[in-house]
Amino acid sequence: MTVSIPSYLVLAALLALAASGVGADSHDKKLSPYIVVLGIAQDGGVPQAGTKEHPGWIDEARRRRVVSLAVVDPASSERWMFEATPDFREQLQMLDRIAPAEEKPGLDGIFLTHAHIGHYTGLMFLGHESLGAKEVPVFAMPRMHEYLTTNGPWSQLVSYKNISLRSLEEDRELELNRRLRVKPVLVPHRQEFSEVVGYVIHGPERAALFIPDIDSWETWDEWGTRIEEMIADVDVAYLDGTFFDNGEIPGRDMSGFPHPFIRHSMRRFESLPASERAKVRFIHLNHTNRAIWRGSDARSEIEARGYHVAEELERFKL
Repeated sequence: MTVSIPSYLVLAALLALAASGVGADSHDKKLSPYIVVLGIAQDGGVPQAGTKEHPGWIDEARRRRVVSLAVVDPASSERWMFEATPDFREQLQMLDRIAPAEEKPGLDGIFLTHAHIGHYTGLMFLGHESLGAKEVPVFAMPRMHEYLTTNGPWSQLVSYKNISLRSLEEDRELELNRRLRVKPVLVPHRQEFSEVVGYVIHGPERAALFIPDIDSWETWDEWGTRIEEMIADVDVAYLDGTFFDNGEIPGRDMSGFPHPFIRHSMRRFESLPASERAKVRFIHLNHTNRAIWRGSDARSEIEARGYHVAEELERFKL
């Protein structure tokens, strides 16, 4: 079944292609590999189930897909996805429009961060009830690897060889091809079923950091890693921006929520040079987070302080 893409997303993709200089010849060896953002929302998407009056139910432009990145190398026609979300069908179709593949699903690998519902459940669409994929490489840390192997229905994907699990090691760099490298980094976050990682993605000229979920930057300090040093080592940082500030969910004290508020992150980073703050692009935004919408007071505050919010279909050359 073909999944339709809203016209505004098609237009955005075409504009992004034109702006990036990527033309029709995807095999041009001079073209740089790039990241494309396929989703920016928290695990439940926007709108979330049970939100009766959200304008997104009737207006495609008011919807946002669950957090995901793709890495594309036009020179080799290779494609990798970071996260397999509940919006996998649409996100694969979005990727097909930007960087077509000859075969389905046309993925050279899927990198998973952890076993929370928004980050791996899209694997189900690779099963025999849907795509019936053949040995799509799925890269996972040890506990995540074991979880997929020993728990149904995911174990069926393994036994039917819809996916081929590939093991990752903390801080050990993996070479995707001669131009691209990926390194998983452990981060503190709820680990009910698996460890949690972010990724550093290296291209021939630039690098990106992807941390969609983390409990707090201060807990990571205790682990011996400072986020400021990670930002300094890359050219763009897609960071957990789940909630803008305490109080955005009515009637609940959010101070114990396992995510750094965007306002807290901005205060922590405010002593950084403007060039460093400009690298930060908040991602994984909850449906209650006003910053998800252009022109909101929260988005305006973020931009005024020198930061950014990731947008679906934006591209970053590596």
